[in-house]
Amino acid sequence: MQNVAGPSFLSDCPTRLAVEIISDKWSVLVLFGLSQQPRRHGELAALIGGVSRKVLTQTLRRLQEYGLVERREEAPRQVEYSLTDLGRTLVEPIEVLTAWARDHGEAIVDFQEAAAAARHN
Repeated sequence: MQNVAGPSFLSDCPTRLAVEIISDKWSVLVLFGLSQQPRRHGELAALIGGVSRKVLTQTLRRLQEYGLVERREEAPRQVEYSLTDLGRTLVEPIEVLTAWARDHGEAIVDFQEAAAAARHN
């Protein structure tokens, strides 16, 4: 089988950066959570669910370092996060992945259950 990806996955290729960003489940959820409107930290935590405040803060900082999210202080102790123009470019690919998961997630679960059953037999 021929590798058609070519140099796309070499160490200095931007493809690896994109995969790094979207492979972090919290990053994708934060980006999607900000896709409709700017939100405060607590709003994001409640919307996403299951993420600790510490991990959410780390994720937001990492996304800021990538230039995908911006942080604005509205007033003392009132911070709002929003997508940058660059961050908004990831909304459509995330929506495509979400649609794929919705369409094929059940098949993956079925396969995992069958594989687990086969291991126990």
